[in-house]
Amino acid sequence: MRIHVDADKCQGHNRCYAIAPELFDVDDLGYATALNDGVVPAELEEKARLAVANCPEYAITIEEG
Repeated sequence: MRIHVDADKCQGHNRCYAIAPELFDVDDLGYATALNDGVVPAELEEKARLAVANCPEYAITIEEG
């Protein structure tokens, strides 16, 4: 599984980072980026799905596989 943050949609709410700091980082303005090239370890897949579900801007997507 991989996650991707669409920089054009991200508004800096930081919900993803609050839910899964192991998967996301935020810059000085609060905009998120995916860590580890977006690769999600199996034990963090549920956190990744929770972060996607909690993004008010729908800026995070998951690529299964």
